[in-house]
Amino acid sequence: MGVVINCDMGEGFGLYRCGDDAGIMPHINIGNVACGFHASDPMVIRETVRLAVSNGVAVGAHPSFPDLQGFGRRDMAMTREEIAACVLYQIGALKAFLDDAGLKLNHVKPHGALYGAAMRREEVAQAVADAALVYDVPVIGMAGTLHEEVYRSRGLAFVSEYYADLDYDSAGALLITREHAARDPVEAARRAVRMLTDGKATTIDGRDFDMKADTICIHSDTPNAVELARVLKEAVRPWLA
Repeated sequence: MGVVINCDMGEGFGLYRCGDDAGIMPHINIGNVACGFHASDPMVIRETVRLAVSNGVAVGAHPSFPDLQGFGRRDMAMTREEIAACVLYQIGALKAFLDDAGLKLNHVKPHGALYGAAMRREEVAQAVADAALVYDVPVIGMAGTLHEEVYRSRGLAFVSEYYADLDYDSAGALLITREHAARDPVEAARRAVRMLTDGKATTIDGRDFDMKADTICIHSDTPNAVELARVLKEAVRPWLA
């Protein structure tokens, strides 16, 4: 089974831009497009979908908590019904532009704090599943967490991911940061290849832990994301689906 590279993108807003989506697109397989609650707006969504079409990139929804000012990286206290409604609303917004472009909705991947909350709190993972089931598409998440447990139990296809531009804590849990630092592309690619060949990832304190993933993620707001994506794609080319 092959691996694909995914990227969180389409995260500009109005006149503001976040990352070089056009530069990244040729080096990825699937894009997780922001839907307006942490970033993006109608014109940014349309532009990102059109870029994806021209580069043969599949597109999924990247919904978040309603936290535009905090870029969706702040946790929020919301009920399961409120979260499900927010996620469904955002998927619907993206789906309109996908329909217009003749693309299918490929998947759902929660963003930022919503992603993290769904790893830890069952009602949040259930809320994401409630919305994803409306479209019956796969959900991307972390293996061995509530992502996998809940999504699979609800009958959704689950796609596990490894992060090339984030760290893992001493217990092997993903560290979701408010801002992303530049990464050494060669070292990040080396670690990704090791994950694919040996099934191992490394914690911030140098300990190895088991890691298996169907997709490798990078973020468009990582400062050197284009170079990271280019080097990563070349390194993992033998495993690309």
